[in-house]
Amino acid sequence: MPFQIHNFTDNDDIDVIARRGSFSVVEFTKDLSVDSASAQQAFFESQMNVRRRQLLIELTGGSAVVQAGAMQWTVGRVGASSGVKGAGDFVGKMFRGAVTGESAVKPEYTGTGLVVLEPTTRHLLLVDLAEWGGGLVVEDGMFLACEGGVQQKVIARSNLSSAIGGGEGLFNLGLFGAGVVALESAVPAQELVYVDLTDDELKIDGPLAVMWSPGLQFTVERSTRSIIGSMTSGEGLVNVYRGTGRVALSPVGPTSALVSAVTTA
Repeated sequence: MPFQIHNFTDNDDIDVIARRGSFSVVEFTKDLSVDSASAQQAFFESQMNVRRRQLLIELTGGSAVVQAGAMQWTVGRVGASSGVKGAGDFVGKMFRGAVTGESAVKPEYTGTGLVVLEPTTRHLLLVDLAEWGGGLVVEDGMFLACEGGVQQKVIARSNLSSAIGGGEGLFNLGLFGAGVVALESAVPAQELVYVDLTDDELKIDGPLAVMWSPGLQFTVERSTRSIIGSMTSGEGLVNVYRGTGRVALSPVGPTSALVSAVTTA
């Protein structure tokens, strides 16, 4: 490439912690942009792995779709478009955005160069769809970017009870095709638990599943066969994933739920 970038990935305080496809994740091991008022908080955050991370997208003639508003800067011959291919496509994307909670229109970057996204303290997961059989369903708000060959679709829950009883939405974002997707997660990749099902079922107490195979049936059911049994077991309703496929679990619940539990205790 004709351009050169200095004091970025070659900086002693920045590590490249993951690479897949056209994506790289950099992490700021030290945050030098602090003052006396914020230094103490920054120190303890660093010790607890709360650090700034950024997604880098290296384009070599291909394309990538990015969450709206996520781009920080680009260099090279990189062009951006809305990714909308006509009125029908626009209506479809508006519907998909409304039901999944994602931005309706995501810009598509094409050409040759580098796209750098805004920093975040959330963990960035790079997932190759080939490892999921070419399809993946993700929780709301996790999508950050995907390579141009990945298709986005609306995936409906198996039944209405899944949304009402399971504390989940009725629709999720499905990602299909060949390529790598970048997701924002509350926990690092090292802590995710993967469960492979073969004509079996997985029951989860709470919204701990962060991504799963689209072929799995999702329902909300009582933890035991009787209502009294569910009440005495202390579990009540559980999220059930049934069939053949994979589920990735977070070991802890959503941060908002944890904060709520602490403040109300």
